[in-house]
Amino acid sequence: MRTLFLALIAVTLLAAAGAAVDRARPATATAATVTITKTGYKPTSVSIFVGDAVVFNNGDTVAHTVSFKQTTGFQCTPTTLLLQPNGTASCTFTGAGKFNFSDPVSKGKNFRGTVSVVINPTSSLGVRPRAVVFGGKTTLSGTLTDKQSGESLQVLALQCGATSAGAVATITSTTGGAFSYQAQPLRHTVYSVRVKSSDSSTVTANVLPLLRLGKIARHRYTVHVSAAESFAGKIATFQRYNKAKKRWVKVKRVVLRADTTGVAPTVVTSATFRSGIKAGKRVRVTLGARQVGSCYLAGRSNTIRS
Repeated sequence: MRTLFLALIAVTLLAAAGAAVDRARPATATAATVTITKTGYKPTSVSIFVGDAVVFNNGDTVAHTVSFKQTTGFQCTPTTLLLQPNGTASCTFTGAGKFNFSDPVSKGKNFRGTVSVVINPTSSLGVRPRAVVFGGKTTLSGTLTDKQSGESLQVLALQCGATSAGAVATITSTTGGAFSYQAQPLRHTVYSVRVKSSDSSTVTANVLPLLRLGKIARHRYTVHVSAAESFAGKIATFQRYNKAKKRWVKVKRVVLRADTTGVAPTVVTSATFRSGIKAGKRVRVTLGARQVGSCYLAGRSNTIRS
């Protein structure tokens, strides 16, 4: 029964979080940005996949030209890259290689740059669901561009708060180059795959803290929050559902405190509190975006009767 109860909580929360948007580089076309300043291009070197674009923004107070040494392998809009102050141009790259660009009338090495374009080793890459409740699992899947089966791939993960990605698994492609991996992210995590020496585009799995609300006596409640970090000192909100207004309204704020029941990597924070709300009302607890910080989505508990 306890497993079923937690599963129902997860399903409810995932329905609310289904709109979470993949961050970083998705499998579809994306754009890198180069800003033109009075001292040069920033950055002077960008790396993209075939089919991606580079956007040039002129942030200087005078006009600048972006001139490519190569004449094929890309298409630019507008075709003449003379950018007035605050002007913008975009170049989409249709072939792999290194493309050198410069401003012919400006001096200095920072007015020379390079676009490195490589073939994405995956023709598709996705993660479903894109948001999970802490403790839940998500599936990373895709297809290799070369459609080869039996190919060895490394799954790379960059967890929120980390400075670099690390390999978490080695998997093998199947028929038609398809592959999949079931992940259990502890915080927001950016995933990609490495095929030989090439890294794919990235997708992000977002995580919500797991909130469990219970009634322990008349007018007494308890809430437990599970995540990979402590939320001690954070403020949870006890709410009731207002039928007349058809919305949830705040009853009181609850301060979370450290709890010793968590087993690594799970950290539990909890609170026991009183509320004089009438019996039979639908109630829940929420933990807002400001409280959970940058590594989690806002969370909410199961709904019970007061």
